[in-house]
Amino acid sequence: MTKATTPLGAFLDFMSSRGLNTTSQRRVIAQAFFEFPGHHSLEEFYQYVLKLDAGIGQTTVYRTLKLLCDAGLATEIQFSDNITRYEVARPDSHHDHLVCLGCGAIVEICDPRIEKLQRELAEANGFSLTGHLHNLYGYCRACRERRVDEGKV
Repeated sequence: MTKATTPLGAFLDFMSSRGLNTTSQRRVIAQAFFEFPGHHSLEEFYQYVLKLDAGIGQTTVYRTLKLLCDAGLATEIQFSDNITRYEVARPDSHHDHLVCLGCGAIVEICDPRIEKLQRELAEANGFSLTGHLHNLYGYCRACRERRVDEGKV
């Protein structure tokens, strides 16, 4: 298996092509990122990395996340709380998000009907899409039930 057949390999290839040093800390951070599913803030991800290597600093984690984004292997996302989160970029699989305003849960959704409608709307209005963000905000089942119990609905 060549390096580029894995996400870590693709990152190492990216670093090499830019003449950047691939330190052991950057390798640990990149591998941890690919193995830690979900949508994480810098602080959440940093706390995860600390469990793997307590000697890695937050600045190194942040810079490595930026490099992963530059390489097209990570995506920065901001939801209504304006906290930047990171997720593994999946170029072959687009998805959108359901975001709970109560507990902050994030659910990835993928529906070809949404994708088709977006393309149709863009074409009907003379646009050529290059990308989009589609986040739907509301309350998950547990938060809705809690809000009903608290009389907030």
